[in-house]
Parts: sequence; C-alpha cells; structure tokens
Amino acid sequence: MAIRTDLALEAASGDILCEGIVRKERGEAFKITEITITDDKSGDSIGKKKGIYVTLEGDTLSTVNDRYQIMTEELADELKKFIGEKGRVLVVGLGNDDITPDALGPYAAGGVMATRHFKTELADDEFLSSLREVSVLVSGVLGTTGIESAEIVKAVSKEISFDKIIVIDALACSDISRLGKTIQISSAGISPGSGVQNRRKELSFDTLGVPVIAIGVPTVIDMHTVYENITGKEPENTMPDMMVTPKDIDTIISGASKMIAAALNLALQSVLSFEEAIELAH
Repeated sequence: MAIRTDLALEAASGDILCEGIVRKERGEAFKITEITITDDKSGDSIGKKKGIYVTLEGDTLSTVNDRYQIMTEELADELKKFIGEKGRVLVVGLGNDDITPDALGPYAAGGVMATRHFKTELADDEFLSSLREVSVLVSGVLGTTGIESAEIVKAVSKEISFDKIIVIDALACSDISRLGKTIQISSAGISPGSGVQNRRKELSFDTLGVPVIAIGVPTVIDMHTVYENITGKEPENTMPDMMVTPKDIDTIISGASKMIAAALNLALQSVLSFEEAIELAH
C-alpha cells in the first residue's frame, strides 16, 4: 500500500538511505530530525524534491504544555536558519478556516505581525519603521475563490518584490503518534493537498522564482493506514477510504497555530521578546 504522507521523515523511514539523502538529529525541547536531499534523483526514491526537511517532534503543541515557551523558541531558532536575517518576506496561510483540520494556515498567518506598511504609514516611528518588512496573505481555497493559491501568490509577488515566501499548511502523516505533535519545515516548497491525494498547483522556487519555505503540522491520517498500523494487516478493498482527524483537533489547531505564529514573529523580528511574540500570535 502506498504511504500517504507529507512528512519527509516518514517517506525516508528506515535505517538505509541512498547516497543523496543525509540525515542528522539534534534538539532539546523537540526531537529534531534534519533530512537533506541533495538532488532530485535521490528525492525521487522517496517521492520528495531536493531540499532540506526539518521535522520537530514533541509531546503536544498545546499552550498548556509547561515547555511551550522553550519549544516555541527552539522552533524560532530552526526557522531562522531557513529565513535568514534580512529581506522582505511574504507569509501565506493556506487552507480553509471553515474546516478545522484545514485551518492551520489561516490561523497561524493571522497571528504573524505584518509590518510592510510601517515604512510609509508609520515612518515617523523610528522603532516600527525599522522592523523587517513582512506581508501576510490568507489565500483561501479554490472551492470558494475559484483561484489556485499558487496563482494568487504569484500575482502578488509580481506586484511586490519578496526575498522569501513562507507558506503554512495542514499536512497528512502515516504515523498516528505524529498527529498534531509534529512540525515540518522545508526549503522545497509545497504542493497543497498532496498527502490527501488532492494535489493543487505547487508553490516553490521553480514556480514562483523566489525561495519558498513550507511549514506544516499533520492534522489528518488515512484510515487505511490507521488500520494497518493497529492490526499489522492490509485493509480489505471493501473498507471505506477516508481521511480521519483527532477528536480534539480544535485544541491542536489552536495550540499549533499560535506556536508557529509566535515562532515566526521571533524569527522575523529579533527585537521581540517571547511575551510580545506570543501576544501578537493571539
């Protein structure tokens, strides 16, 4: 059975990796696994594009976790490695905020501080006008806008020059223990919906001409995969094929989106404290 997952960590599971795939581990608050795919040929073997994929695994992403601050700060440190310290950034929330498992992108993007307008609207404020230029966009979904998210982002980036584009989206995983407890950062961009077999137009350097950093949390899993994980048997053909999500998905989305937003605020604006970053994320 083909594995339905957006996580490079799961696609590259096993101890033996080909020469073009390098794996490193680190982390304190999270267990962090970095997988580097050095060429597209090597990536083809696991169904992933060339790039760096960092997976952060924790107990829970909920705000009630007593390690929430250190987890958020560690996530921010990882994000800084992808984002850098300078340049204009566009943060895009992908997904549908009317469907809870798909609301991660809009919720997280809504907590990121937009600052591009400070250069003109608040030019007299020395502190605000000195902040890094960040723009935020929630693109909606094809079913309600009639426009692919990739088309919207491409049109905006043609009008406004960005040095980096960050996209946030809900993902699918194949290991039930990673649902709502894992964050993936990738330099390879994203094809929204690929993990649930509903692939939309890709957002990547190849399609947008700008480095695209993808951030996601797995919120759904294929029911066939759950059955196989529990029983060790392949499901019968008569078993319905659907994606399932945890019963506490609203809490998961709330905690994960706030953590990602706060970490992005810290990574993008080094002058902010954790308290300021988390307050903006709310």
